[in-house]
This record gives sequence, structure tokens and C-alpha cells, in this order.
Amino acid sequence: DLQEQALVSTPTGFPARMDYTPVPSPFLGVLLQSIDDLAELKCALRIFWHLHGKKGVLRCVTVQELLEDPVVAAALGEGGAPVAEGLQRVLVRLEERGVFLVAPRGLGGDRGVFLNTPQNRERVGAVGGVEAPVPTSVGTMGAPASGPDRRANIFQLYEENIGLLTPLIAEELKEAEATYPETWVREAFQEAVRSNKRSWRYIARILERWAQEGKEDGEPGRRPKEIGAKEYIRRYGLGRRA
Repeated sequence: DLQEQALVSTPTGFPARMDYTPVPSPFLGVLLQSIDDLAELKCALRIFWHLHGKKGVLRCVTVQELLEDPVVAAALGEGGAPVAEGLQRVLVRLEERGVFLVAPRGLGGDRGVFLNTPQNRERVGAVGGVEAPVPTSVGTMGAPASGPDRRANIFQLYEENIGLLTPLIAEELKEAEATYPETWVREAFQEAVRSNKRSWRYIARILERWAQEGKEDGEPGRRPKEIGAKEYIRRYGLGRRA
């Protein structure tokens, strides 16, 4: 990638426009202090990057994907060391630390690596595999973060701006995603962040208000009284999905 090459060759810093990968705050505390293996740290950060590139609520990166990743290979293959053995060692350590879950069955029957959250433990812990279909990756294996279109869905917006998902919140997000236009959802999140009101309840109230009173976006202005909220969304919202 040209941006990555530029950072390597010149000390100009990062570009003005770029993608960001969220890392759980607990990882940057005591866990980061306890990691003294550079390869383990590099692999953990790369796994976060891969998981961020997945769609849906339940995100998984397979062991095979990691083996094919040039960043992982470079981190684990120094001095000609076998990459597969190094990856196995690193995954065991990260699972022991409680960072990731490694399930026997992931995408395509291969072992899958999941972020260790209550929701993921429910899905993979009891059966040792994936109960629900696991979403596929956005873009191609090993592609840089700035390459593929990584437009966040409602679940990514929540995790990046509010916090970790719970099963109850996930159901409410699904309902909102099916009800409101994508542009409304994004703008509601933006308004909540600007107001420093980082909660789903606040965002949901914004969306409900726009549906009931009309959205002041210049098109069509406030909702006419003779048009119900659902019809208003259908006419002026869903027709303008980005």
C-alpha cells in the first residue's frame, strides 16, 4: 500500500485521512504491561485489525487467514522459525490472558479466533465452535486498512463510540437498523458524540424524535401532519440510503 510505504520511507507521519482500528481499553492497561514478547504483541494488534474488518455482530478471523498474513508471518518467522508453530504458541498465550477465544470451528471449518467477550463466549464456549453463521471479511486477506471500503455498520458504530455490545443491545440495534435509514443512524451517533451523550438510549431518542417530528435536513424539512412516522421514513429516509 502506498500510504504504508510512504510511512516506511519518509518521516512525514500519517496522512490526513485514514482508517482507525479500535483496541479494547483493558488491553492497553495491565495486559499490555504483562506482555513481554514482541511477536505476541504484534499478533494481538494484527488480530484486532482483522476483527475490525469483519461485518456483523459475531466477528471471527481464522487461523488460516493469520497464517497467510504477511505481517503475522514477519513477526513470527524471524530467523527462519516455523510460522505455524509460532502462531500456535502466541494464540495459546493470548487465550490464557483472556484476550481472545480460539474455537475449533470458525469460517470454512478452520479454527476461528474471536474477541473474548460475554456474547462470544455464549456463542462458542458451550459447543466449541460457531453456532450462527460467521460474517466474512471486508476486502482481501492482508490488505491494508486504508484499502477496502470499511464503512462501519450500526454494530461497529456502537462498539467504536459507545462500548462493547451486549445481546440485548444487539437486538435493539438490529431493529433500529431495519427501521431507520443508514444516514440517520450515522448522524444520530455523531450528534450523541458531539453532545458527549454516549449511550444507545440517547441515540434511540434522537431517531425516534426525527421519525415523529421530522428531520431538519432540508429535505423534506419537518414531517407533515398528515403523514405518519413510518410513511415519513419510507418516503424520505429509506429512499436516501447511502
